[in-house]
Amino acid sequence: MAKRSQFSNIDEYGFERPENFDYATYEEFMSSYLRILAKRSKKWKELMANKSTVKRNLTTKRYIRKGIPKEHRGLVWMAVSGAEKAKREQPHLYRERLKGQINEEVLSCIKTDLPRTFPDNINYKATAHAYSCTGQLQLTEQTQPHQLFNVLIAFAQDNQDIGYCQGMNYIAGLLLIATRDEETSFWLLKNLIDRSLPGYYNKRMTGIIRDIDVLGELVRIKYPEVHRHIESLNLSWAVITTKWFVCLFAEVLPVETVFRVWDCLFYEGAKILFRVALTLVGLNTDALLKCDDLASLIMCFKAVTQDALVTDCHTFLQSIFKVPGSLKNSTIARLRQECANRAEATKKK
Repeated sequence: MAKRSQFSNIDEYGFERPENFDYATYEEFMSSYLRILAKRSKKWKELMANKSTVKRNLTTKRYIRKGIPKEHRGLVWMAVSGAEKAKREQPHLYRERLKGQINEEVLSCIKTDLPRTFPDNINYKATAHAYSCTGQLQLTEQTQPHQLFNVLIAFAQDNQDIGYCQGMNYIAGLLLIATRDEETSFWLLKNLIDRSLPGYYNKRMTGIIRDIDVLGELVRIKYPEVHRHIESLNLSWAVITTKWFVCLFAEVLPVETVFRVWDCLFYEGAKILFRVALTLVGLNTDALLKCDDLASLIMCFKAVTQDALVTDCHTFLQSIFKVPGSLKNSTIARLRQECANRAEATKKK
């Protein structure tokens, strides 16, 4: 008889583990990661002793790269991203945005996407199940789906040029799971979209399209053999990576790994997304080069986002700062401008 796992079939964030979940590998990882978590928790407790916030400095940056304990995530994300400062400047903004007249098209899109948001999570599952049975969206006050609805509506009211874009539901949904607070989730979502990722969620998604092109250029520079191989199979980087950028790796990587990525994203900005993407390529170069057709290449990219290398979130996060090598903001800015110019020239032809 197989040994029964000490871990539940539901993880600590409320996600149901898939039937093919590798408990043995996960237990091996957690045997060391729990010790790391205990050590980091002690370090963060000392850092935050008698403080209600944290400052941006090299110590904080180093601590963040090693992981924020989940009980501190909301506070630290708010502080280091600038969202807390923005909230202090407009303390009533969230509640005011919930009172406005809602655009019917935006409302319809949000209501359509709510039941699709994390149906494998116990906090959202009831809404998805009820919708599948009745075809009607039923929201109960103070439940996470209701809070998600509020966050998305408030953001749409606040930024009417964007309104709502598919993918925001996954980001806001995970923010709620991490922070357990809808107003905090609103401010973090607003910070990401307005400051860290401009152009990502406009109607033409120009920022995402540009950054996918930038990633292709970075792969060409850092992993030329992989770049040539993918080009030879006529696979567009957009096919592989659009969801990576739209969802900021939510619904792509394991949830604890996503949160560790977001720890760094809120401090260091969009450069982290490129580091994660390049590391997924760099760690799996041999496997990618063995794919001899389009279907196997797509399957390989899907597999590498759920394998043992990314499940071990601590080692993977160390890798994103080593595997791709140097990645300067000036390089990203230059490539963004080149890709934007190329896209504009193509459009004029």
